[in-house]
Parts: sequence; C-alpha cells; structure tokens
Amino acid sequence: MEIASLAELLQETAEHHGSFEAVAPPHDWWDWYAAYMNARQSGSTQEEASAAAGRYMAEVKKIVVSSA
Repeated sequence: MEIASLAELLQETAEHHGSFEAVAPPHDWWDWYAAYMNARQSGSTQEEASAAAGRYMAEVKKIVVSSA
C-alpha cells in the first residue's frame, strides 16, 4: 500500500473510531484501528468495518459498548 493511501485509510479509521471511543470503556485504540483497517482492506464498507471492529473489541478484547 502506498503511503498516501495508508494515510487516507488512517484518517478514515480515526474518524470512525471517534464514535466508538466516545461510548466505550478505556481501551487501546490500536486494537480497534487494526480490526477496522483489516476489514477495509478485505473489502468491507466503512459501516461494515466499524461493526467488525466493534465485534472484535467485544469478543476478543472484552470491551463492550452498551447499546442503551
């Protein structure tokens, strides 16, 4: 991946992580970023990638966001 493309993906990831971070308990941001970026690089839409990152955080890292 070219540097410019990676920078764009990182910026997009940061923007989407903001909504998760606002409601999530303390966590390591890089875990969410890695799951989101992996999903995007595998062809997921932004919304699908956000959902995949949320599932990863809940299932693997035990960081659960309340749906209330």
